[in-house]
Amino acid sequence: MELLTTNNVWMMICTALVFFMHLGFSLLEIGLTRQKNTLNILFKNIFIITVGLLLYCFVGFNLMYPGEFNGFIGFAGFGLDSPLTAEGALDLTYNEGYTYWTDFLFQGMFAATAATIVSGAVAERVKIVPFMIFTVVYVGLVYPIAGSWKWGGGFLQTLETPFYDFAGSTLVHSVGGWAAVIAVCLLGPRIGKFKDGKPQAIPGHNIPLATAGVLILWLGWFGFNGGSVLSADPTLTSLTLVTTCLAAAAGGVVAMLVSAAMYKNLDLTMFLNGILGGLVGITAGADQMSPTDALIIGSVAGAIIVFAVAFIDKLKLDDPVGAIAVHLACGIWGTLAVGIFGNLAGVDQFVSQLIGVGAYAIFCLITSFIILFTLKKTMGIRVSEKEELEGLDAHEHGMDAYPDFRLNEH
Repeated sequence: MELLTTNNVWMMICTALVFFMHLGFSLLEIGLTRQKNTLNILFKNIFIITVGLLLYCFVGFNLMYPGEFNGFIGFAGFGLDSPLTAEGALDLTYNEGYTYWTDFLFQGMFAATAATIVSGAVAERVKIVPFMIFTVVYVGLVYPIAGSWKWGGGFLQTLETPFYDFAGSTLVHSVGGWAAVIAVCLLGPRIGKFKDGKPQAIPGHNIPLATAGVLILWLGWFGFNGGSVLSADPTLTSLTLVTTCLAAAAGGVVAMLVSAAMYKNLDLTMFLNGILGGLVGITAGADQMSPTDALIIGSVAGAIIVFAVAFIDKLKLDDPVGAIAVHLACGIWGTLAVGIFGNLAGVDQFVSQLIGVGAYAIFCLITSFIILFTLKKTMGIRVSEKEELEGLDAHEHGMDAYPDFRLNEH
């Protein structure tokens, strides 16, 4: 009972840290975009966490953990079960490490993250109502079905060499990243992003807030990865936090150095995204890596960030916050890295990791395309040119985030 209490308290602390990440995402996203869209972005982020939790309670949790199922899709019924014994006490046979309620809340915090990734990529030009509809379908159905394939005991878990994704480089970050690719393609770039085929910088309005956001996300990752041990095991949790931190630091430093070498300037936003890239990269195997492995994985992720941002620009895709480079490119790298480094390294594991990456790519690209293309053809997903130039805050919300500091932005 004492061990259950310790584990449960640790899991609750981690749940709170993952919840805190939503503030980090919000600050990062508003910091890297323009003042006139601040309120719109905050509204989207608040919508995602509130509606995401309700959906996860109503259908998501039982779609993701359906118990016995065919390995592809299963459903254990609507709502949450009461984990009480006939005598009215808490049923402690649910799990050795934590209670049913703790499990739901911890997993529910993860569920909303996938849509938050898309929010950053479509910032400053997406209509709010279609985005809300997309969030409902993607968080309510797509994410939990995808999650069940591995974490719910589905077909990726039952491969001869099981696919491994400790805390979600693929299951969370790539699931959001693939949808972000489709959304950005269907939306098109912001006005002024490309002139004569060349990308133009559209500076964010508050880099201090973006920096605060990244540091909050780094702190939140202690819960994201630390809680994914699913117990307070002192060896595994402490190793996981060390590898997580080292990968973040290495990712930031390498992104800063590579960016400086290529562009001859010390770009803080690249530094920040490098930290996030390192965090996403280590997330798939944080409990299986040595500190040296973590440094290598983080360093490669940091370099990937710089090249991925340039590649996305070359494709004429407009991702205001670098969400695709961070969450998709580094998510794929981190997932494959499990087969290259650490305790599970081997050819069979690498093949399983490739199968997992491919399965999620196909499923998420198809589902997000169906949802977003349907919305585009029926109600439209992009605001008008006038609304975009004047700002989404005024047109979508009739409010201003900074009424005393109105700037004439275009």
